[in-house]
Amino acid sequence: MRSSIVLKLFLLTTTLCILILAVIYAGQTIFFKEYYANRKVNDLQTKIEAFKSAYMNTAGNSLAIQTLQQDFYRSNNASITVLDHDGNLKDVNDFYLEIKLLKTLTKEEEKMRIKVPLYQLMSIEEAASGQLLIARGDQLFINGIKSNSMLIPIVVQHPSGELLYVNETFKRKVYKGNVKFEERKDWKDSNPSSYTNLFGAVSDIQLPSSGGASDFIYSNKLFLDQINAFQAKLLFEGNQHTDSILIQDYEQNNVKYKLFIQPVHYDNGTTNYIFVMASLQPVDEAVQMMKDYYVYIVIFVMVLILIASLYFSLKIARPLLRINQTTKKIANLDFSETIPIRSKDEIGDLSRNINQLSGTLHSYIGKLREDIEREKQLENTRKEFISGVSHELKTPLSVMKSCISILKDGVAAHKKDHYFQAMEKEVDKMDHLIVDMLELAKYESGTYKMKMDTFFIDKLINSVCGQLSHEMAAKQLRLSVQLIPGLVVANQHRIEQVITNFMTNAIRYTPKNLEIIVSVIEETNHIVVRVENKGARIPEEQLSKVWDRFYRGDTARQRSDGGTGLGLAISRKILQLHDVNYGVTNTTDGVVFFFSLNKKS
Repeated sequence: MRSSIVLKLFLLTTTLCILILAVIYAGQTIFFKEYYANRKVNDLQTKIEAFKSAYMNTAGNSLAIQTLQQDFYRSNNASITVLDHDGNLKDVNDFYLEIKLLKTLTKEEEKMRIKVPLYQLMSIEEAASGQLLIARGDQLFINGIKSNSMLIPIVVQHPSGELLYVNETFKRKVYKGNVKFEERKDWKDSNPSSYTNLFGAVSDIQLPSSGGASDFIYSNKLFLDQINAFQAKLLFEGNQHTDSILIQDYEQNNVKYKLFIQPVHYDNGTTNYIFVMASLQPVDEAVQMMKDYYVYIVIFVMVLILIASLYFSLKIARPLLRINQTTKKIANLDFSETIPIRSKDEIGDLSRNINQLSGTLHSYIGKLREDIEREKQLENTRKEFISGVSHELKTPLSVMKSCISILKDGVAAHKKDHYFQAMEKEVDKMDHLIVDMLELAKYESGTYKMKMDTFFIDKLINSVCGQLSHEMAAKQLRLSVQLIPGLVVANQHRIEQVITNFMTNAIRYTPKNLEIIVSVIEETNHIVVRVENKGARIPEEQLSKVWDRFYRGDTARQRSDGGTGLGLAISRKILQLHDVNYGVTNTTDGVVFFFSLNKKS
């Protein structure tokens, strides 16, 4: 039983803990990752909309725009910039070459200075290292795409044919093989966003200062690469300008990114783009760390399961087992064991209720056993009573029948009076027997209420002794009376009946010329009355039977020497109704009957 319930609790606890652990693990490694990505996308969309509104309110103020971009970067850990309609960085003007055209065709072209963005050709680290391959005054061939007064570079080449810088993203879009420069078209006449070549000299090189507002853009090569890729797609494939934000997924070196492209339309028909790149690496790292940490969590949970199982065993299983053992004993009517109560929870209440149930059952079953035993005794008494009554009535009826037969036959007519006297005597005995039987039945009915009086016990004893003086004189018995005045509370008539029965019984069993002693002893709250006869003792094994109906100590004694056999039984019931002590005991040369009465306070 122990292993069974503990095993069930252990399996239940283990299953529950593993289920909770599995749910948490799945939630943090699968659903949490998706939740984090969706939450970040939704948050960034809201933030981008707020940035768009703030950007439109700057009225083209470069300083205000750079402040907005920096605040967005710090608040959301996401790179952000604004691109013009051709995909160039807007509001950033500190990382470029300035080219003076050579071999110009017009005087106007001689005065022109063409800007070439460098962030598409080199990183800010290369520029800051001082290892530029270009210096002021260098002559360069530049192949690119014209964008207003700016040339988006694809290839930068030395006049000797050496390739200095290549925009690989644009090159793959333009050239299928080696780079070949075509004859330069007139810059002034070429259309915006058209492919063109130019030859010129470097008139100026502008590099961003360290700690500048645009550092967070130039230092993020991956961000610039994505801008470059978007620009190539915009220029070479075209783009549908819509109001909805475009969200793209991108992965680099096992790190996932989200790209957000929000179009910004102006009244003049031009469109700019808010370009945002956010990394999902933090959640990936957190999930991976959580996966590694779950090894320790599993160990901790297993230890927790063992502790919980031990707790179940000590606090739940053991009390239940104890309750089971105790209830088994109760089922077998063994109420000797109680359940210890060590807690104030439901198990403690259950233990307390079972103990109360055990006590109640024990009490009721004890009473039931007493009732059954009493019923058995009553049944035996009833049988003995019927047997005794039958025996007591049989003899006088037989005597009367014999006398009637003799008188009827006319035999011994001269003794007619004698037979009538014999029948009268037997009728008197049957009358006494019936009276005693009715009186005993009245006392045993349980409805009889004993009325209490106040009287002097010594005067009552003297009165009884005077009434029985003739019987004592007939047997030549001596009477010794040792009395003291005593006021008692009892039913005087019934106590007189008890004393008369005790005295009559003593006279009947005391041999001739011996003594009967009647005494009164005073105790603290009681008066004890003793009637002792000399010369006759009762066997010890029969002392408890003297109070039974029709009991006669000397079975060989003639019936004519005894009474109805109910005197002591009636005396016992009277004393029981008084709720006092009584009894009989042998002395060295006789028997003493005694009872006590309450003193008048």
